[in-house]
Amino acid sequence: MYEALVALCMGVGLSAAAGFRIFLPPFLLSLVIKFGNLNLNLEGTSFEFFESEITIFLLGAAVIAETLGYYIPWVDNLLDSIATPAAIIAGTGMTAMLLGEEMSPVLQWSLAIIAGGGVSASIQGATVVTRGASTVVTGGVGNPIVSTIENIAALFFALFALILPFLAAFGAVLLLAFAIKKMIDKGMSTGKNSLQSE
Repeated sequence: MYEALVALCMGVGLSAAAGFRIFLPPFLLSLVIKFGNLNLNLEGTSFEFFESEITIFLLGAAVIAETLGYYIPWVDNLLDSIATPAAIIAGTGMTAMLLGEEMSPVLQWSLAIIAGGGVSASIQGATVVTRGASTVVTGGVGNPIVSTIENIAALFFALFALILPFLAAFGAVLLLAFAIKKMIDKGMSTGKNSLQSE
């Protein structure tokens, strides 16, 4: 029970990181599984490929490409349109993998989709709103600052999830509440503007 709770908290923390950057959390997780002391046996599971050297290499290359892409004006907004579904997949997959296939598949994937995918989707949604606002206000000039903050947040949450999973999960819940509030406020603001224009 305790191991499952640790795994869930780790998954939630990594999912929060995936809401900021898709490839950094799975890259760090694959490194820890391959070279670290994370006791996670993937042999014979559907996630076995995750600890292969080719996967680590591809994820590392993707981290570099994604990080650089977010520093190119307007390309960052294009990446956001792809990032939301990808973040959900990343958060769900990492959480399911950490929970392990010893757990009931229904429970494993239900928790992974709700906790992992839900956290990733909400945080990614908030970053889309933030970057969109930055693009409108600054014409894209302020977007590199937003990208830098997101890079730091992704690294912070990913490392904390792997080292202090309970603290990372707590931080993810707080961030989730903030992200949901931000999206609600944005929706209310849009609704008011449309009513005023009528």
